[in-house]
Amino acid sequence: MDHEALHRRAREKGVNRLVLLIVRVLLTTFFWTYLRMRRMGREHIPAEGAVILAANHRSFFDPFVIGTMTRRPVYYVAKQELFSYNRLLSWLLNALGAFPVDRGHGDQQTIETARAILNRGDIVLMFPEGTRTRPGSLGKPKRGVGRLALETGAPVVPIAIIGTEDIRRGWRIRPRKVRVRAGRPLNFPKIDNASPTLAGAVTDRIWPMVMLQWEWLGGMPPIRRAAVIGAGAAGTSLAVLLARAGFEVELGCRTQEQAEAMRATRTNEAYLPQIELPSAITIARATELELDTDDLIALTVPARALPAVMAAHGERIARRAGVLVLSKGLVPPLGTLPSAFVAERCAARAVAALGGPADAADVLEHGASVVLASLDRGFARQLTDTLTAAGFEVTTTSDVTGVELAGAAKNVAVLAAAVASVAGPNLSGAAAGKLFAEVDALARAHGGRPETFAGLAGAGDLLAPAASPNERNRRAGELLAQGVPAAELDNALGHAVEGVDAAPLLATAARDARLETPALDSLAALIEGRIEPEQWTASVTEPPRPTRKSSIQAA
Repeated sequence: MDHEALHRRAREKGVNRLVLLIVRVLLTTFFWTYLRMRRMGREHIPAEGAVILAANHRSFFDPFVIGTMTRRPVYYVAKQELFSYNRLLSWLLNALGAFPVDRGHGDQQTIETARAILNRGDIVLMFPEGTRTRPGSLGKPKRGVGRLALETGAPVVPIAIIGTEDIRRGWRIRPRKVRVRAGRPLNFPKIDNASPTLAGAVTDRIWPMVMLQWEWLGGMPPIRRAAVIGAGAAGTSLAVLLARAGFEVELGCRTQEQAEAMRATRTNEAYLPQIELPSAITIARATELELDTDDLIALTVPARALPAVMAAHGERIARRAGVLVLSKGLVPPLGTLPSAFVAERCAARAVAALGGPADAADVLEHGASVVLASLDRGFARQLTDTLTAAGFEVTTTSDVTGVELAGAAKNVAVLAAAVASVAGPNLSGAAAGKLFAEVDALARAHGGRPETFAGLAGAGDLLAPAASPNERNRRAGELLAQGVPAAELDNALGHAVEGVDAAPLLATAARDARLETPALDSLAALIEGRIEPEQWTASVTEPPRPTRKSSIQAA
């Protein structure tokens, strides 16, 4: 059946009422019993006259579930590919009220069909997102629903549906609790040939009402407010980028003195003196932040500071919030991965880690390509949208272990290369390569993926310091080579040095995993003062020791 015939049938004949009745009875029974469907706000859908239902879209099942909200036939647009599988399916969908749309193009024929249906006083279901959006919070609407509302004068009923996104896996239908909620109708004046600007403005009025129903059902809210705990270079840079993207941002400082100085000058003189802080950033001492109202909490502190930060703020992080961890290293004293440490100490709905090369000053001017790691797909998608709006190019992965250990590997490899650089570039490269490979083996022993270390979070992050002579791990390594004790490096550099903190913890973790990591062990010995820099340099090219049995070896 060609698309012209499908549109003509929807305009002129409408649904096959016998087929619709049979299918609706069967599906309603199935939805009630198997999916535990719950419907709310049915009284808001008018019993007669033209109506536009504007809903979010998570699944192929959505039109059928929403169709049970009223006894009236509901017509809806469906992607044209569904009508191409076979003639029987095409006929059945059309008989139930579906008509095709060419997604991604201005499909005037679809608009004309919807207008004809509304003009005769029937119901049209629209999905303003344009396609299924899952998982995470709602997507961005297109202006077609606003145009249709203006040009027909039909009231718009906002509807949200939740629970259908993971019903189907292949041909298997899984039991899930599905809920639908309709809000009060929205009315707009009838205007012929509505301009794109006006149609967009009306859509912007409709969509928040859909989001209101969505959040009432417990759907993931969008990120509107963010709190950044840690006003160092990374935290200040992230706060500026989020504020520039239109988010409300709180920046939490460690001390009251730092907060007052930054409020007075609207700059961070200690870390990013050349950057003016936007007015959208509220600066306060971290203990004064209103974390219960924030949608996103970003922790931009060194890994060693996470115990104190979580002790002070963990209980204040709301269950509705998500947490983004930017700490690179391991958390003392047990060498815990930062995201796991945070997740155990707060009630946040999800936790993610950020990896990859993202120099704080450079990202403000040129952006950065980063890797976002989270086990929660919905939060990962939502946070990807947020970071993209802030100017990042984002790659997502579920390999949290790999991304966080790759960040630690980068720090210790750069530190080792700098210590060995006094003996020449060959030794420096060997030191970095061996350290990096040993931590890679540790990551794989804990379930990390090899491609993570080969990508942005690993090799990309490792190469970035080559273009940055002021990288703190590189400078710390040069000072270690000169005989400066590790305990004095913080004062000498004015920053915490993640590689110095991480090396002993990584060496312990490798021993616990029964891995042979000679380069890591000797670097830890140097940091702890058990060997001299010359001994460390000589150890880099020592023949390998006989190895214990291990299922994973460093490359």
